[in-house]
Amino acid sequence: MTGAAARVPTGTLRLWLLAIRPRTLPASIAPVLVGTALAVHDGVFHPLRFAAALAGSILIQIGTNLANDYSDARRGADREDRLGPVRVTAGGLMPPRRVLAGAWVAFAAAVGCGLYLTAVAGIWVLVIGVASIIAGVLYTGGPRPYGYAGLGELFVFVFFGLVAVGGSYYVQSERLATASLLLAVPVGLLAAAILVVNNVRDLESDRRAGKITLAVRLGRRRTRRLYIACVATALVLPGVYVAAGELPPPTLASLLAAPLAPPPLRAVASATDGPTLNQALAATGRLLAVHSALLAVGLLVA
Repeated sequence: MTGAAARVPTGTLRLWLLAIRPRTLPASIAPVLVGTALAVHDGVFHPLRFAAALAGSILIQIGTNLANDYSDARRGADREDRLGPVRVTAGGLMPPRRVLAGAWVAFAAAVGCGLYLTAVAGIWVLVIGVASIIAGVLYTGGPRPYGYAGLGELFVFVFFGLVAVGGSYYVQSERLATASLLLAVPVGLLAAAILVVNNVRDLESDRRAGKITLAVRLGRRRTRRLYIACVATALVLPGVYVAAGELPPPTLASLLAAPLAPPPLRAVASATDGPTLNQALAATGRLLAVHSALLAVGLLVA
């Protein structure tokens, strides 16, 4: 067991919490809140569909995180020199088969949610769910994982932005709306920003392990600029939409999340140590959660 792993509490529940990475879960909750709030704004709301969509989204991300923990360990990416939190498989804290089994249990539970949503909202929900699970498995699994080819941020933007917001709106209204795709962009950008922080933190250890993330491809300076661009664009876009008449003025409440942005922006722009960048990752997750919650509130009161 590594030194880092030895400092981690060994209780079963705490190990599972460590493995599912709670700091990243706002990326699965935020798009469901925003997509559902838009549906309510448009006069449609089915509570059970909302609960199933939220549970399914969270379960898919948990399954993805566990599959990533397992696959990265098998590929040698999570070594002792990484700056992020210890991973339970690579750290020897849980047997690999148990972590993999946990991933499949989470995915199976997500399928259960998806089957209910398919029954009430149509076959396209099943297509979206299956595609999301496949994307989660192939992020670092399979013969050619896209997370090792610099495509992780793109897939996060698509699946935690466009697909999740649009899909959450669709399961309520059984149609798509332009506003759902517009709202998906800032949500997806902030979700991608979480991964950008993760990858800029692990840039050197990923490079040594042969994990060619976008941060490895771009280098530290350009990846920092990418993070700034994601955050700044996400904060500005709702104002642009309101000015263009695409969203109601109350969605400008999302600007109240802006004071949460400077600390992680400063950290990503200058820090290279693990603790500071870990805090920046958590702060980016909070920014996503608050920004999306304020968007949702703005839609609900409009």
